[in-house]
Order: sequence, then structure tokens, then C-alpha cells
Amino acid sequence: MATTVSELDIEIWLRKAVEWRDTTTLQIQRDVCLHLPKLHEFLLQIYETLKHMSTNAVIGKFPVIGQLLGRLCWNPIVIGHADTFKLLMCCLACLYSSEPQNAIEMKANSWIKNLVCHLFTSSEQKRNGEMEVIAQLQCSTVEYYDKLLKNIISSLIIQITRSQSDENKKDILDEHVRTISVTCICVLTLPEVAPLLEALLLYHGSGPKEVLDNYFLEVLNDAVLRKKIVLSESAVLSLWLRHLPSLEIAVLDLFQRLIALQSKSLKEMEQIIKDSFLVRSALHHFLFMNFCLIHRNALLECDGNIKVTTIIRIFTRSFTEEYDKDNLQPKLPLRAYFPSESPALVLALLRKYEGLTSDACVQHLCTVVKILRNMDREKRTPDCVFKYWYLLIHFGEWVDIAAEQLLTSDLEVSDDLLWLLAFYYNPYNEDQSRDRTMAEAKSTCGSLLSLFRNSTVCLTSLKQIFQVESNSDQWHVCSLQLIRHLCVTFLLYSPEWHSIIKQCIALMTQTQEAASEVSDVLARTLCRLDIPGMESRKIITIAHWLLQDF
Repeated sequence: MATTVSELDIEIWLRKAVEWRDTTTLQIQRDVCLHLPKLHEFLLQIYETLKHMSTNAVIGKFPVIGQLLGRLCWNPIVIGHADTFKLLMCCLACLYSSEPQNAIEMKANSWIKNLVCHLFTSSEQKRNGEMEVIAQLQCSTVEYYDKLLKNIISSLIIQITRSQSDENKKDILDEHVRTISVTCICVLTLPEVAPLLEALLLYHGSGPKEVLDNYFLEVLNDAVLRKKIVLSESAVLSLWLRHLPSLEIAVLDLFQRLIALQSKSLKEMEQIIKDSFLVRSALHHFLFMNFCLIHRNALLECDGNIKVTTIIRIFTRSFTEEYDKDNLQPKLPLRAYFPSESPALVLALLRKYEGLTSDACVQHLCTVVKILRNMDREKRTPDCVFKYWYLLIHFGEWVDIAAEQLLTSDLEVSDDLLWLLAFYYNPYNEDQSRDRTMAEAKSTCGSLLSLFRNSTVCLTSLKQIFQVESNSDQWHVCSLQLIRHLCVTFLLYSPEWHSIIKQCIALMTQTQEAASEVSDVLARTLCRLDIPGMESRKIITIAHWLLQDF
């Protein structure tokens, strides 16, 4: 079916609509009924055309389309046909501007409100002398219809609210509520309709079957995500609880926005996550479990892409912060949100790292590693390894702390901390690749420690360690990620090297992939350290300065 229409087509149907203005005659009634199938098909073409255009563009290209839609909306036979009625509502919704930018769009919105009000009441008997009543009230037609629309919506809300308590007529009322939800599909971006939408979302039927129309829930979720309508948190929460596909779309939409952003500031990404209301809704345990499932599938599909792992880490960090400050609602213990075969590991990862001494950090990390290594020896199935790895990703700050402790503590190179880094970057150990990653990381760590203890600053020394140009093809990709992590950490925590740190970073970021990994380590470090009570201003300043070049 064609999805575009011409101005000539619209003018032809407009002439026909003018002919139909007197629907009291039998001849006109028959003609309208005869043309209804073709009219329905034409309105579908109009809708497919309008939904890809702005209001200004529509009026510029089809100047008489308003006359056509207006006449059809006032034809009782046309709007008496349910499918045609719905298409007319859809066309009006396309012309409505949620944020009018000029006088044309504002005038179009006012006109649409009048028609919507009329269509809402089209099934009810009209009162005689309506225009005389308007005149007696001494208000304009626009004001009258605005008030009438609000009264209609208030009446529908009262019906929905009372339906909850009338058990005798529950089945009939459920169907009535479903009908209202279908009617709202094409007008849900009208601000006046928002209270009705909230009442619908907070309505619960008599049985397990969803009362509200599925398509209504899909369209409403899209409008919420695009900020075309603003609803209360309780209404949005109800939407996601009763329609899980909408929740999945909301989470994936957030993922896509964050990945496309490629932000150098994880604080900015945190703010976007918090503004989405997904973090607050995650306090509901059922929804949090669904978030984890969606994150898990995203991680599997992208094969551990660093951007996805960072998003999961930021989401978890934002969630735990929200959990700690929300003292008003009763909720499960925090550990219950991260079910695992090892409660001890969950508790260890949940521990706050702020304020811990270097020795306490190393000791705590060794406890984490002991649990993971036991699992790795006893339960080598891919599914089990993935569960523990996924849990570690949620609390990846501990991995970054492990890298820092390797290069800054007075202890010898710790096999436990190296193993944790190797497990994070290469969890499955296929063909002993993790063992190789760990050996290469240990060699690199030893060389970096030698530079750390040596006051000589020389770009060639780092180049010999990293050997990007000569050995990158020979190294496993996981080894490269880990070694870049160690090198960036070394540069940040070595004040003597800050004088040539930009040249060193340039050496390490010869490819887009390397640049993405290095900037991610810098951004993670900045986000973790830039909190009250952390005395790391110099490192924060350097990390922020370096990120400006990415």
C-alpha cells in the first residue's frame, strides 16, 4: 500500500466531504457508507505520510488537510465507524505539537483540542442549543471546549476509580477501562490527558489478564521515553511492572543513548541514568532482577564490550547509592538483589572501599580472590564462570583498586591481585589464555614497578614495556586490555611522569579501540576518586586534563 498522498487526492476527498455535510438525507447516508472502505484506506495513507512530517511541513505541503480532517470529524457516520474513528485520532495526534515552536503550531494545537473533545463525546447524545449555551456562559468556543475536555477526563477518572471497588460489575468495568485505554492511544501526548493515563496505569483488573490494551502500553512507554508526556514515578513504575516489554525497551534505549554518547564523564552518564527513573524503579526487587537479566543478555551479545561493562558498573553504583539514601520505603537487604551461590562473595563486593587503608584494601581483595579461585577450581562450567564474572563486573571498582595496589603498595607483586585482573579481562581461560594473560601482566607489572622506583623519566622506557607497534599482533586481546589498564594506572600514580604523560598516552592510543579503552580507564578513575573524603586532587586534575583530548 502506498504511504504517500498528493494534494490533489486530499482536494478530491475534501469535495466529497463537503457533499456529505447534510447527513440527514438517505442519499447522503448511503453515499458515505458506500465510500467508507476507500476513505479508511485513504486515511491510513494520510497517517503513514503525516507521522514522518512536522506540523509546519504538513500545512505547507497540504494546506487544506485541516479542512478535510475537520469535516470528517464532524460527520456522524464517518466517526461512527470504529476503525475510521481511530485513524482520524491518529492523524490528529500526528499534527499535535508537544512543544509548539510558532503561532501555526499553537493554533493547530488549539484546533486539535476542540476536535478531540468533540470526538471524545461523539458517542454521547448532543445537547440542543450548545452554541447558545456557550454564548450564555460568555466564553469563547476554545475556552468552552478546554473546560469540557477537562470535565470529560475528570468524569472518566471517577469511573475508573469507582470501578476498583465495585466487585459485582468488575468484568464489565474491566472491558470499559480497556476501551478507554484504546481511545487514549492517539491523544496521549495531550497534557490534559495525563491524569487519565495515570488513573489507567494504577487500575488493576479482576483477573490475572492485563486489562489495558498492549498497544496502548507500548505507545505510552515510547511517549514517556521521548519525554512527550510527563507521568508520576508511581505511574511509570506501574507501566513497567504490568508490561515487561516496555521495561526492556526503556533499558535498551538507555544503553543505546549511553553508548552513542561516548562520554568522557561518567558523572554525566550517571546523571542520565538517574534522570531515566530506571535506578529508582530498580528498588523494586522484581524489576531489578529483570534489569540484571537484560544487562546479562547485553553483555553476552556484545562479548564483554568495555562500554557495556562500564554502563553496568555505573548503573550498579547509582543503584546502591539510591538504595542507601532511600529510607522511606521498606525493602529487602541489599545482598538479596545480587543472588549468588556464594553469599560471602556478595558481601565482600558490597563492602565500601572509601576510607580503607592500602593494607586493608589488599587484604580485602585477597579475600575476594580466594573465593573466586575456589570457584574456578571446583566449578569450571562456562555458566558458573559467567555468573561470578558478571557479579564482579557490577563491582568493578575493586578491580581498578587491585591495579592501583599492585603498582603503589610496598608489597611484592601479588599473584592474587594479578589473578583478579586476569580473571576480569579473561574469565574463561580457553586454551590457558588467562594463564598467558597473567604471565604477560606480571612481566609488565614488574617492569612498571622498576620505573616507579627509578627517578629517570623516559618515553623510550615505556615504549619498550608496552611495545605497541611490534608486539600487539602477538598479544591476546585480553592481555592488551589489561596491560593498557596497568600502564594508565602507573602514569596517573607516578608524579614524575606527569610531565610527559600526554606523549605516553598518545603512544598507547594508536587505534580507536586502544583510545576507547584508555579513556574508559581514565574516566573510571576520575569518577571513583572525585568524591568527598578522597585525597587525590592531583590525580583527578591529571585524569580530567587527559580526557579533554579524547
